[in-house]
Amino acid sequence: MRSDIEIAQSCEMLPITEVATRAGIDPESLELYGKYKAKLTDESLKEIASNKNGKLILVTAINPTPAGEGKTTVTVGLGEAFAKLNKKAIIALREPSLGPCFGIKGGAAGGGMAQVVPMEDLNLHFTGDFHAITAANNLLAALLDNHIQQGNVKRIDSRSVVWKRCMDMNDRALRNIVVGLGSKSDGFVREDHFVITVASEIMAVLCLAEDLKDLKARLARIIVAYDLDGNPVTAGDIQAVGAMTALLKDAIRPNLIQTLEHTPAIVHGGPFANIAHGCNSVIATRTALKLADYCITEAGFGADLGAEKFFDIKCRQAGLKPDAVVLVATVRALKYNGGVPKDQLSDENLDALKSGIENLGKHIENIQSYGLPVVVALNAFVSDTDAEIAFIKEYCESKNCRMSVARVWEKGGEGGCELAQMVIEEAESGKAAFKPIYADELSITEKIETVAKKIYGAADVSIASSAAKQIKKIEEMGFGNLPVCMAKTQYSLSDDPNLLGRPSGFTLNVREVYVSAGAGFVVVLTGNIMTMPGLSKSPAAYKIDVDDDGKITGLF
Repeated sequence: MRSDIEIAQSCEMLPITEVATRAGIDPESLELYGKYKAKLTDESLKEIASNKNGKLILVTAINPTPAGEGKTTVTVGLGEAFAKLNKKAIIALREPSLGPCFGIKGGAAGGGMAQVVPMEDLNLHFTGDFHAITAANNLLAALLDNHIQQGNVKRIDSRSVVWKRCMDMNDRALRNIVVGLGSKSDGFVREDHFVITVASEIMAVLCLAEDLKDLKARLARIIVAYDLDGNPVTAGDIQAVGAMTALLKDAIRPNLIQTLEHTPAIVHGGPFANIAHGCNSVIATRTALKLADYCITEAGFGADLGAEKFFDIKCRQAGLKPDAVVLVATVRALKYNGGVPKDQLSDENLDALKSGIENLGKHIENIQSYGLPVVVALNAFVSDTDAEIAFIKEYCESKNCRMSVARVWEKGGEGGCELAQMVIEEAESGKAAFKPIYADELSITEKIETVAKKIYGAADVSIASSAAKQIKKIEEMGFGNLPVCMAKTQYSLSDDPNLLGRPSGFTLNVREVYVSAGAGFVVVLTGNIMTMPGLSKSPAAYKIDVDDDGKITGLF
Protein backbone atom coordinates (compact mmCIF):
# COMPACT_ATOMS: atom_id res chain seq x y z
CA MET A 1 0.00 0.00 0.00
CA ARG A 2 1.38 3.39 -0.99
CA SER A 3 1.87 6.03 1.68
CA ASP A 4 0.21 9.43 1.49
CA ILE A 5 3.40 11.13 0.38
CA GLU A 6 3.98 8.50 -2.31
CA ILE A 7 0.46 9.05 -3.65
CA ALA A 8 0.95 12.82 -3.60
CA GLN A 9 4.34 12.64 -5.32
CA SER A 10 2.99 10.42 -8.09
CA CYS A 11 0.10 12.69 -9.07
CA GLU A 12 0.23 14.98 -12.08
CA MET A 13 -0.55 18.50 -10.94
CA LEU A 14 -1.98 21.17 -13.19
CA PRO A 15 -0.16 24.51 -13.45
CA ILE A 16 -1.64 26.75 -10.78
CA THR A 17 -2.59 29.26 -13.46
CA GLU A 18 -4.95 26.68 -14.94
CA VAL A 19 -6.43 25.90 -11.51
CA ALA A 20 -6.98 29.63 -11.02
CA THR A 21 -8.81 29.89 -14.35
CA ARG A 22 -11.10 27.03 -13.32
CA ALA A 23 -11.83 28.89 -10.09
CA GLY A 24 -12.69 32.10 -11.92
CA ILE A 25 -9.46 33.93 -11.05
CA ASP A 26 -7.50 35.87 -13.67
CA PRO A 27 -4.06 34.14 -13.79
CA GLU A 28 -2.46 37.51 -14.53
CA SER A 29 -3.42 38.74 -11.08
CA LEU A 30 -1.69 35.88 -9.24
CA GLU A 31 1.61 36.12 -7.40
CA LEU A 32 3.30 32.85 -8.36
CA TYR A 33 5.39 30.74 -5.98
CA GLY A 34 6.69 28.32 -8.60
CA LYS A 35 4.42 26.31 -10.92
CA TYR A 36 1.97 24.90 -8.38
CA LYS A 37 1.47 27.53 -5.68
CA ALA A 38 0.28 31.12 -5.81
CA LYS A 39 -0.94 33.93 -3.64
CA LEU A 40 -4.05 35.86 -4.52
CA THR A 41 -3.17 39.53 -4.91
CA ASP A 42 -5.16 42.55 -3.78
CA GLU A 43 -6.20 43.04 -7.41
CA SER A 44 -7.64 39.53 -7.68
CA LEU A 45 -9.59 39.99 -4.44
CA LYS A 46 -11.03 43.32 -5.60
CA GLU A 47 -12.15 41.77 -8.89
CA ILE A 48 -14.48 39.32 -7.11
CA ALA A 49 -15.65 41.56 -4.26
CA SER A 50 -19.05 42.19 -5.85
CA ASN A 51 -19.75 38.51 -6.59
CA LYS A 52 -22.67 36.85 -4.86
CA ASN A 53 -21.76 34.59 -1.92
CA GLY A 54 -22.07 30.84 -2.28
CA LYS A 55 -23.20 28.43 0.43
CA LEU A 56 -20.95 27.96 3.47
CA ILE A 57 -20.37 24.38 4.65
CA LEU A 58 -18.34 23.57 7.75
CA VAL A 59 -16.62 20.21 8.25
CA THR A 60 -15.96 19.27 11.87
CA ALA A 61 -15.54 16.01 13.82
CA ILE A 62 -15.99 14.07 17.03
CA ASN A 63 -13.21 14.29 19.63
CA PRO A 64 -9.95 12.99 18.10
CA THR A 65 -8.62 9.59 19.15
CA PRO A 66 -5.51 7.52 18.37
CA ALA A 67 -7.79 5.57 16.02
CA GLY A 68 -7.96 8.51 13.62
CA GLU A 69 -10.96 10.41 12.23
CA GLY A 70 -9.81 11.99 8.94
CA LYS A 71 -11.54 15.37 9.07
CA THR A 72 -9.25 17.03 6.52
CA THR A 73 -9.39 13.94 4.31
CA VAL A 74 -13.18 14.14 4.26
CA THR A 75 -13.06 17.90 3.63
CA VAL A 76 -10.81 17.43 0.61
CA GLY A 77 -12.75 14.42 -0.68
CA LEU A 78 -16.02 16.31 -0.30
CA GLY A 79 -14.69 19.14 -2.45
CA GLU A 80 -13.66 16.62 -5.08
CA ALA A 81 -17.08 14.94 -4.88
CA PHE A 82 -18.85 18.25 -5.52
CA ALA A 83 -16.84 18.52 -8.74
CA LYS A 84 -17.95 15.00 -9.69
CA LEU A 85 -21.53 16.23 -9.33
CA ASN A 86 -20.71 19.25 -11.56
CA LYS A 87 -20.98 21.68 -8.67
CA LYS A 88 -18.53 24.55 -8.36
CA ALA A 89 -16.88 24.17 -4.95
CA ILE A 90 -13.71 25.54 -3.40
CA ILE A 91 -12.06 24.13 -0.29
CA ALA A 92 -10.83 26.59 2.35
CA LEU A 93 -8.30 25.00 4.73
CA ARG A 94 -5.75 25.96 7.37
CA GLU A 95 -2.01 25.72 6.79
CA PRO A 96 -0.26 22.92 8.73
CA SER A 97 2.09 23.66 11.62
CA LEU A 98 5.58 22.16 11.78
CA GLY A 99 4.90 21.20 15.40
CA PRO A 100 2.57 18.24 14.76
CA CYS A 101 4.28 17.53 11.43
CA PHE A 102 7.45 16.52 13.29
CA GLY A 103 5.57 15.42 16.41
CA ILE A 104 2.82 12.79 16.59
CA LYS A 105 -0.07 13.92 14.41
CA GLY A 106 1.80 14.37 11.13
CA GLY A 107 0.82 16.83 8.41
CA ALA A 108 -2.56 18.24 7.47
CA ALA A 109 -2.96 17.76 3.73
CA GLY A 110 -5.61 15.03 3.89
CA GLY A 111 -4.82 11.42 3.06
CA GLY A 112 -5.01 8.67 0.47
CA MET A 113 -6.80 9.84 -2.68
CA ALA A 114 -8.15 12.94 -0.94
CA GLN A 115 -5.16 15.24 -0.52
CA VAL A 116 -4.13 18.77 -1.38
CA VAL A 117 -0.86 19.13 -3.27
CA PRO A 118 2.04 19.86 -3.38
CA MET A 119 1.89 17.92 -0.12
CA GLU A 120 5.52 18.37 0.99
CA ASP A 121 5.48 22.12 0.34
CA LEU A 122 2.23 22.60 2.22
CA ASN A 123 3.39 20.65 5.27
CA LEU A 124 6.80 22.33 5.44
CA HIS A 125 7.62 25.93 4.48
CA PHE A 126 4.77 26.50 1.96
CA THR A 127 4.75 30.21 1.05
CA GLY A 128 6.43 31.36 4.27
CA ASP A 129 3.31 32.64 6.05
CA PHE A 130 4.15 30.97 9.37
CA HIS A 131 7.72 32.25 9.22
CA ALA A 132 6.40 35.79 8.71
CA ILE A 133 4.02 35.42 11.66
CA THR A 134 6.83 34.06 13.82
CA ALA A 135 9.11 36.94 12.80
CA ALA A 136 6.43 39.56 13.50
CA ASN A 137 5.72 38.02 16.92
CA ASN A 138 9.38 38.01 17.89
CA LEU A 139 10.01 41.49 16.49
CA LEU A 140 7.33 42.73 18.87
CA ALA A 141 9.05 40.89 21.74
CA ALA A 142 12.41 42.43 20.80
CA LEU A 143 10.95 45.93 20.57
CA LEU A 144 9.27 45.46 23.94
CA ASP A 145 12.49 44.48 25.69
CA ASN A 146 14.35 47.23 23.86
CA HIS A 147 11.81 49.80 25.06
CA ILE A 148 12.46 48.74 28.66
CA GLN A 149 16.23 48.84 28.08
CA GLN A 150 16.24 52.25 26.39
CA GLY A 151 14.70 54.29 29.20
CA ASN A 152 11.25 52.68 29.57
CA VAL A 153 9.22 55.78 28.71
CA LYS A 154 5.96 53.86 29.11
CA ARG A 155 6.98 52.80 32.66
CA ILE A 156 6.45 49.11 31.83
CA ASP A 157 6.47 46.85 34.86
CA SER A 158 8.92 44.09 33.83
CA ARG A 159 7.04 41.78 36.21
CA SER A 160 3.87 42.34 34.17
CA VAL A 161 5.09 41.59 30.66
CA VAL A 162 2.48 39.33 29.01
CA TRP A 163 3.80 39.11 25.45
CA LYS A 164 5.57 35.81 24.73
CA ARG A 165 8.05 34.80 22.07
CA CYS A 166 7.13 32.00 19.67
CA MET A 167 8.40 29.38 17.27
CA ASP A 168 6.58 26.88 15.04
CA MET A 169 7.94 23.76 16.71
CA ASN A 170 7.15 21.55 19.69
CA ASP A 171 9.85 22.49 22.22
CA ARG A 172 8.91 22.03 25.88
CA ALA A 173 12.27 23.42 27.07
CA LEU A 174 11.18 26.89 25.95
CA ARG A 175 7.92 27.02 27.91
CA ASN A 176 9.54 28.86 30.82
CA ILE A 177 12.86 30.65 30.38
CA VAL A 178 14.88 33.57 31.74
CA VAL A 179 16.07 36.37 29.45
CA GLY A 180 18.44 39.29 29.98
CA LEU A 181 21.23 37.32 31.64
CA GLY A 182 24.75 38.65 31.21
CA SER A 183 25.94 42.25 31.47
CA LYS A 184 23.93 45.45 31.91
CA SER A 185 23.84 45.96 28.15
CA ASP A 186 22.08 42.60 27.68
CA GLY A 187 18.81 43.87 29.11
CA PHE A 188 16.80 43.40 32.27
CA VAL A 189 16.62 39.93 33.75
CA ARG A 190 13.09 38.59 33.75
CA GLU A 191 11.12 35.41 33.30
CA ASP A 192 9.86 34.86 29.76
CA HIS A 193 7.97 32.19 27.84
CA PHE A 194 7.52 30.72 24.36
CA VAL A 195 4.29 29.60 22.71
CA ILE A 196 4.00 27.66 19.47
CA THR A 197 3.39 29.99 16.50
CA VAL A 198 -0.14 28.69 15.96
CA ALA A 199 -1.01 29.92 19.47
CA SER A 200 0.40 33.40 18.87
CA GLU A 201 -2.07 36.27 18.90
CA ILE A 202 -0.46 37.41 15.62
CA MET A 203 -1.81 34.21 14.02
CA ALA A 204 -5.31 34.95 15.31
CA VAL A 205 -5.07 38.59 14.24
CA LEU A 206 -4.04 37.64 10.69
CA CYS A 207 -6.82 35.06 10.45
CA LEU A 208 -9.56 37.41 11.70
CA ALA A 209 -8.46 40.60 9.92
CA GLU A 210 -10.67 41.74 7.05
CA ASP A 211 -7.89 43.52 5.13
CA LEU A 212 -4.52 45.22 5.58
CA LYS A 213 -6.07 48.26 7.27
CA ASP A 214 -7.90 46.07 9.78
CA LEU A 215 -4.72 44.05 10.33
CA LYS A 216 -2.83 47.20 11.37
CA ALA A 217 -5.63 48.29 13.68
CA ARG A 218 -5.70 44.88 15.35
CA LEU A 219 -1.91 44.76 15.73
CA ALA A 220 -2.00 48.16 17.40
CA ARG A 221 -4.49 46.89 20.02
CA ILE A 222 -2.36 43.93 21.15
CA ILE A 223 -1.57 44.23 24.86
CA VAL A 224 2.10 43.41 25.50
CA ALA A 225 2.50 44.45 29.14
CA TYR A 226 1.11 46.56 31.98
CA ASP A 227 2.72 49.67 33.43
CA LEU A 228 3.52 50.35 37.07
CA ASP A 229 -0.01 51.65 37.61
CA GLY A 230 -1.59 48.53 36.10
CA ASN A 231 -2.60 50.16 32.81
CA PRO A 232 -2.22 48.16 29.57
CA VAL A 233 0.64 48.92 27.18
CA THR A 234 -0.01 48.01 23.55
CA ALA A 235 2.03 47.26 20.45
CA GLY A 236 0.88 50.63 19.16
CA ASP A 237 2.25 52.34 22.28
CA ILE A 238 5.78 51.04 21.59
CA GLN A 239 5.69 51.89 17.85
CA ALA A 240 5.82 48.29 16.63
CA VAL A 241 2.88 48.23 14.20
CA GLY A 242 4.46 49.52 11.00
CA ALA A 243 7.40 47.12 11.06
CA MET A 244 5.20 44.16 12.00
CA THR A 245 2.85 44.96 9.12
CA ALA A 246 5.80 45.07 6.73
CA LEU A 247 6.59 41.48 7.72
CA LEU A 248 2.96 40.42 7.29
CA LYS A 249 1.96 42.29 4.10
CA ASP A 250 2.39 39.18 1.92
CA ALA A 251 1.31 36.67 4.57
CA ILE A 252 -2.17 38.22 4.73
CA ARG A 253 -2.82 37.18 1.12
CA PRO A 254 -4.51 33.77 0.71
CA ASN A 255 -2.71 30.87 -0.97
CA LEU A 256 -4.09 28.86 -3.89
CA ILE A 257 -3.22 25.19 -4.52
CA GLN A 258 -5.17 22.13 -5.73
CA THR A 259 -6.37 18.67 -4.73
CA LEU A 260 -5.27 15.45 -6.40
CA GLU A 261 -8.30 15.86 -8.67
CA HIS A 262 -7.50 19.55 -9.33
CA THR A 263 -10.27 21.06 -7.22
CA PRO A 264 -9.12 24.56 -6.15
CA ALA A 265 -8.06 24.86 -2.51
CA ILE A 266 -7.46 28.15 -0.71
CA VAL A 267 -5.17 27.41 2.23
CA HIS A 268 -4.43 30.24 4.64
CA GLY A 269 -3.65 30.67 8.33
CA GLY A 270 -3.50 27.92 10.91
CA PRO A 271 -4.38 28.54 14.57
CA PHE A 272 -4.75 25.37 16.65
CA ALA A 273 -8.26 24.78 18.01
CA ASN A 274 -7.22 23.43 21.42
CA ILE A 275 -5.21 26.56 22.34
CA ALA A 276 -6.43 29.11 19.77
CA HIS A 277 -9.54 29.66 17.63
CA GLY A 278 -8.90 26.85 15.14
CA CYS A 279 -10.12 28.34 11.84
CA ASN A 280 -8.53 29.46 8.59
CA SER A 281 -8.54 33.15 7.68
CA VAL A 282 -11.68 35.21 7.21
CA ILE A 283 -10.16 36.53 3.98
CA ALA A 284 -9.73 32.99 2.61
CA THR A 285 -13.26 31.91 3.52
CA ARG A 286 -14.82 35.05 2.06
CA THR A 287 -12.75 34.62 -1.10
CA ALA A 288 -13.97 31.04 -1.55
CA LEU A 289 -17.56 32.18 -0.97
CA LYS A 290 -17.19 34.80 -3.71
CA LEU A 291 -15.60 32.38 -6.19
CA ALA A 292 -17.73 29.27 -5.81
CA ASP A 293 -21.30 28.10 -5.32
CA TYR A 294 -20.09 26.16 -2.27
CA CYS A 295 -17.27 26.96 0.15
CA ILE A 296 -16.23 23.87 2.10
CA THR A 297 -14.12 24.79 5.11
CA GLU A 298 -12.98 22.98 8.27
CA ALA A 299 -12.31 23.80 11.89
CA GLY A 300 -9.75 22.09 14.08
CA PHE A 301 -10.16 19.07 16.37
CA GLY A 302 -13.63 18.12 17.65
CA ALA A 303 -16.81 20.15 17.28
CA ASP A 304 -16.58 21.15 20.96
CA LEU A 305 -13.48 23.19 20.07
CA GLY A 306 -13.12 24.06 16.37
CA ALA A 307 -16.81 24.25 15.47
CA GLU A 308 -17.75 26.15 18.64
CA LYS A 309 -15.04 28.73 17.92
CA PHE A 310 -15.97 28.89 14.23
CA PHE A 311 -19.54 29.72 15.24
CA ASP A 312 -18.97 31.89 18.32
CA ILE A 313 -15.79 33.73 17.28
CA LYS A 314 -15.19 33.66 13.51
CA CYS A 315 -18.82 33.83 12.35
CA ARG A 316 -19.66 36.41 15.00
CA GLN A 317 -16.78 38.70 14.02
CA ALA A 318 -17.01 38.22 10.25
CA GLY A 319 -20.79 38.11 9.91
CA LEU A 320 -20.70 34.62 8.34
CA LYS A 321 -23.76 32.36 8.36
CA PRO A 322 -23.16 28.63 7.73
CA ASP A 323 -25.69 26.69 5.69
CA ALA A 324 -24.81 23.13 6.74
CA VAL A 325 -22.33 21.16 8.84
CA VAL A 326 -20.58 17.86 8.15
CA LEU A 327 -19.60 15.90 11.27
CA VAL A 328 -16.84 13.34 10.68
CA ALA A 329 -16.66 10.12 12.71
CA THR A 330 -15.27 6.61 12.34
CA VAL A 331 -16.44 3.27 13.66
CA ARG A 332 -13.01 2.76 15.19
CA ALA A 333 -13.02 6.10 17.04
CA LEU A 334 -16.50 5.49 18.43
CA LYS A 335 -15.45 2.06 19.72
CA TYR A 336 -12.38 3.66 21.29
CA ASN A 337 -14.71 6.10 23.06
CA GLY A 338 -16.59 3.04 24.26
CA GLY A 339 -13.48 1.67 25.98
CA VAL A 340 -11.96 -0.63 23.35
CA PRO A 341 -8.12 -0.74 23.38
CA LYS A 342 -6.38 0.52 20.26
CA ASP A 343 -5.16 -2.96 19.26
CA GLN A 344 -8.71 -4.37 19.27
CA LEU A 345 -10.49 -1.71 17.23
CA SER A 346 -10.66 -3.90 14.11
CA ASP A 347 -12.92 -6.41 15.90
CA GLU A 348 -16.68 -5.97 15.71
CA ASN A 349 -17.96 -4.76 19.08
CA LEU A 350 -21.50 -3.40 19.10
CA ASP A 351 -21.62 -3.07 22.88
CA ALA A 352 -18.64 -0.70 22.88
CA LEU A 353 -20.11 1.12 19.92
CA LYS A 354 -23.37 1.68 21.80
CA SER A 355 -21.41 3.28 24.63
CA GLY A 356 -18.98 5.31 22.52
CA ILE A 357 -21.58 6.63 20.11
CA GLU A 358 -22.81 8.99 22.81
CA ASN A 359 -19.79 11.17 21.96
CA LEU A 360 -21.16 11.52 18.43
CA GLY A 361 -24.62 12.18 19.81
CA LYS A 362 -23.45 15.10 21.95
CA HIS A 363 -21.72 16.73 18.97
CA ILE A 364 -24.85 16.32 16.83
CA GLU A 365 -26.96 17.97 19.53
CA ASN A 366 -24.44 20.81 19.90
CA ILE A 367 -24.43 21.64 16.21
CA GLN A 368 -28.22 21.51 16.06
CA SER A 369 -28.34 23.92 19.02
CA TYR A 370 -26.79 26.55 16.71
CA GLY A 371 -29.76 26.13 14.38
CA LEU A 372 -27.84 24.23 11.71
CA PRO A 373 -28.54 21.01 9.78
CA VAL A 374 -25.86 18.35 10.18
CA VAL A 375 -24.82 15.35 8.09
CA VAL A 376 -22.58 12.67 9.65
CA ALA A 377 -19.75 11.49 7.41
CA LEU A 378 -18.65 8.03 8.52
CA ASN A 379 -15.07 7.87 7.25
CA ALA A 380 -14.70 4.25 6.10
CA PHE A 381 -12.11 1.70 7.26
CA VAL A 382 -11.81 -1.82 5.85
CA SER A 383 -12.52 -3.27 9.31
CA ASP A 384 -15.98 -1.65 9.51
CA THR A 385 -18.79 -4.22 9.53
CA ASP A 386 -22.28 -3.93 8.05
CA ALA A 387 -23.81 -4.30 11.51
CA GLU A 388 -21.71 -1.46 12.93
CA ILE A 389 -22.51 0.86 10.02
CA ALA A 390 -26.23 0.04 10.24
CA PHE A 391 -26.25 0.77 13.98
CA ILE A 392 -24.62 4.18 13.51
CA LYS A 393 -27.00 5.08 10.69
CA GLU A 394 -30.03 4.18 12.79
CA TYR A 395 -28.63 6.19 15.71
CA CYS A 396 -28.08 9.26 13.51
CA GLU A 397 -31.62 9.04 12.16
CA SER A 398 -32.92 8.96 15.73
CA LYS A 399 -31.13 12.28 16.19
CA ASN A 400 -32.84 13.76 13.10
CA CYS A 401 -29.53 13.61 11.27
CA ARG A 402 -28.55 11.95 7.98
CA MET A 403 -25.44 9.78 7.59
CA SER A 404 -23.30 8.68 4.66
CA VAL A 405 -20.30 6.37 4.49
CA ALA A 406 -17.40 8.33 2.97
CA ARG A 407 -14.83 6.34 1.00
CA VAL A 408 -12.80 9.33 -0.17
CA TRP A 409 -9.48 8.03 1.24
CA GLU A 410 -9.78 5.05 -1.11
CA LYS A 411 -11.63 6.53 -4.08
CA GLY A 412 -11.24 10.30 -3.92
CA GLY A 413 -14.24 12.32 -5.07
CA GLU A 414 -16.04 9.26 -6.37
CA GLY A 415 -16.16 7.87 -2.85
CA GLY A 416 -17.93 10.93 -1.49
CA CYS A 417 -20.70 11.56 -4.03
CA GLU A 418 -23.52 10.28 -1.82
CA LEU A 419 -22.24 12.43 1.05
CA ALA A 420 -21.92 15.45 -1.24
CA GLN A 421 -25.49 15.03 -2.47
CA MET A 422 -26.81 14.92 1.09
CA VAL A 423 -24.80 18.02 2.03
CA ILE A 424 -26.06 19.91 -1.01
CA GLU A 425 -29.65 19.04 -0.14
CA GLU A 426 -29.22 20.21 3.44
CA ALA A 427 -27.40 23.41 2.43
CA GLU A 428 -30.10 24.25 -0.10
CA SER A 429 -33.01 23.27 2.16
CA GLY A 430 -33.27 26.63 3.92
CA LYS A 431 -33.24 24.89 7.30
CA ALA A 432 -30.26 26.86 8.60
CA ALA A 433 -31.20 29.41 11.27
CA PHE A 434 -27.75 30.12 12.64
CA LYS A 435 -27.33 31.86 15.96
CA PRO A 436 -24.29 31.93 18.30
CA ILE A 437 -24.69 30.09 21.57
CA TYR A 438 -24.36 33.22 23.77
CA ALA A 439 -24.92 36.97 23.50
CA ASP A 440 -22.19 39.61 23.57
CA GLU A 441 -23.80 41.23 26.60
CA LEU A 442 -23.22 38.28 28.93
CA SER A 443 -20.36 38.56 31.40
CA ILE A 444 -17.15 36.64 30.74
CA THR A 445 -18.02 34.21 33.52
CA GLU A 446 -21.49 33.63 32.04
CA LYS A 447 -19.98 32.97 28.62
CA ILE A 448 -17.54 30.44 30.10
CA GLU A 449 -20.37 28.71 31.92
CA THR A 450 -22.54 28.66 28.80
CA VAL A 451 -19.88 26.90 26.72
CA ALA A 452 -18.93 24.55 29.57
CA LYS A 453 -22.49 23.47 30.34
CA LYS A 454 -24.21 23.63 26.95
CA ILE A 455 -21.37 22.45 24.71
CA TYR A 456 -19.15 20.32 26.97
CA GLY A 457 -21.90 19.00 29.25
CA ALA A 458 -20.24 20.15 32.48
CA ALA A 459 -22.23 20.19 35.68
CA ASP A 460 -20.27 23.10 37.12
CA VAL A 461 -17.35 25.47 36.50
CA SER A 462 -14.59 26.13 39.01
CA ILE A 463 -12.67 29.36 38.41
CA ALA A 464 -9.41 29.75 40.31
CA SER A 465 -9.23 32.88 42.48
CA SER A 466 -6.37 34.26 40.36
CA ALA A 467 -8.44 33.70 37.19
CA ALA A 468 -11.42 35.44 38.79
CA LYS A 469 -9.23 38.49 39.44
CA GLN A 470 -8.07 38.41 35.82
CA ILE A 471 -11.69 38.33 34.62
CA LYS A 472 -12.53 41.30 36.84
CA LYS A 473 -9.63 43.33 35.42
CA ILE A 474 -10.47 42.40 31.82
CA GLU A 475 -14.04 43.57 32.30
CA GLU A 476 -12.87 46.78 34.00
CA MET A 477 -10.69 47.49 30.94
CA GLY A 478 -13.79 47.32 28.74
CA PHE A 479 -13.33 43.90 27.13
CA GLY A 480 -16.25 42.13 28.78
CA ASN A 481 -18.27 42.06 25.55
CA LEU A 482 -15.71 39.91 23.69
CA PRO A 483 -16.33 36.21 22.95
CA VAL A 484 -14.35 33.58 24.86
CA CYS A 485 -11.73 31.33 23.26
CA MET A 486 -11.61 28.19 25.38
CA ALA A 487 -8.23 26.45 25.60
CA LYS A 488 -9.03 22.83 26.45
CA THR A 489 -7.83 19.31 25.75
CA GLN A 490 -9.06 18.04 22.39
CA TYR A 491 -9.37 14.44 23.55
CA SER A 492 -12.44 14.84 25.74
CA LEU A 493 -15.55 16.95 25.99
CA SER A 494 -14.28 17.72 29.50
CA ASP A 495 -10.94 19.24 30.55
CA ASP A 496 -9.67 15.76 31.49
CA PRO A 497 -8.27 13.90 28.45
CA ASN A 498 -9.06 10.55 30.08
CA LEU A 499 -12.82 11.11 30.23
CA LEU A 500 -13.96 9.63 26.91
CA GLY A 501 -17.44 9.18 25.42
CA ARG A 502 -19.97 11.61 26.81
CA PRO A 503 -18.85 12.48 30.34
CA SER A 504 -21.33 14.07 32.74
CA GLY A 505 -21.31 15.48 36.24
CA PHE A 506 -17.80 16.87 35.85
CA THR A 507 -16.50 20.31 36.84
CA LEU A 508 -14.58 22.38 34.28
CA ASN A 509 -11.53 23.95 35.91
CA VAL A 510 -10.44 27.42 34.75
CA ARG A 511 -6.92 28.34 35.84
CA GLU A 512 -6.03 31.43 33.79
CA VAL A 513 -7.83 34.08 31.71
CA TYR A 514 -6.30 36.79 29.53
CA VAL A 515 -7.45 39.12 26.80
CA SER A 516 -6.23 39.00 23.19
CA ALA A 517 -7.36 42.52 22.39
CA GLY A 518 -6.04 42.47 18.83
CA ALA A 519 -7.72 39.18 17.98
CA GLY A 520 -10.88 40.31 19.72
CA PHE A 521 -11.46 37.50 22.19
CA VAL A 522 -10.75 36.44 25.78
CA VAL A 523 -8.60 33.31 26.15
CA VAL A 524 -9.63 30.89 28.90
CA LEU A 525 -7.09 28.22 29.92
CA THR A 526 -8.62 25.09 31.41
CA GLY A 527 -7.17 21.93 32.91
CA ASN A 528 -3.54 21.23 32.03
CA ILE A 529 -3.59 22.61 28.47
CA MET A 530 -0.17 23.78 27.23
CA THR A 531 0.44 26.60 24.73
CA MET A 532 3.84 25.13 23.83
CA PRO A 533 3.60 21.37 23.13
CA GLY A 534 6.47 18.92 23.58
CA LEU A 535 7.74 16.08 21.40
CA SER A 536 6.91 12.45 22.14
CA LYS A 537 9.43 9.70 22.91
CA SER A 538 9.37 8.66 19.25
CA PRO A 539 8.37 11.74 17.20
CA ALA A 540 7.48 11.61 13.52
CA ALA A 541 10.69 13.51 12.81
CA TYR A 542 12.65 10.24 13.27
CA LYS A 543 11.06 8.80 10.10
CA ILE A 544 11.46 11.82 7.81
CA ASP A 545 14.41 11.83 5.42
CA VAL A 546 15.60 13.08 2.03
CA ASP A 547 17.18 10.76 -0.56
CA ASP A 548 20.18 11.57 -2.76
CA ASP A 549 17.87 13.04 -5.41
CA GLY A 550 16.30 15.46 -2.95
CA LYS A 551 13.04 13.51 -2.61
CA ILE A 552 11.42 13.71 0.83
CA THR A 553 10.31 10.45 2.43
CA GLY A 554 8.47 9.56 5.64
CA LEU A 555 6.26 12.65 5.72
CA PHE A 556 2.60 11.85 6.41
